[in-house]
Amino acid sequence: MKILSIAFAGLIGALSLTSFSASAADAGLKTVAALHQNKAALAGQTIKAQGKVVKVNNNIMGRNFVHVQDGTGDANSNDLLITSKQTANVGDQVTISGVVAINRDFGSGYSYPLLIEEASITPKK
Repeated sequence: MKILSIAFAGLIGALSLTSFSASAADAGLKTVAALHQNKAALAGQTIKAQGKVVKVNNNIMGRNFVHVQDGTGDANSNDLLITSKQTANVGDQVTISGVVAINRDFGSGYSYPLLIEEASITPKK
């Protein structure tokens, strides 16, 4: 019985280590709500986030506009707008990396308090 307990403890330890490694890899990810909340401090910095693509507008002003949500935030802070040369499909789970821009005004009424520009979009598998 003691051998079984030691084997079980080893298995639990291995599972915890695997879990910790996955969490450490995700540690650099920002939530959509946190990006909205800390946008001024993050301006000009490259960030990573992940979520589900909820809207896509391709080929506008030489870039694609992709909306991502991760379930965080309220009605005013639950959507992250990304511009990229890459695109994605609505429903895709993606990880994005790009530069935080605040108060970006494209003119003609298209002004965004938070925008992630020049983003890379990686589909999650």
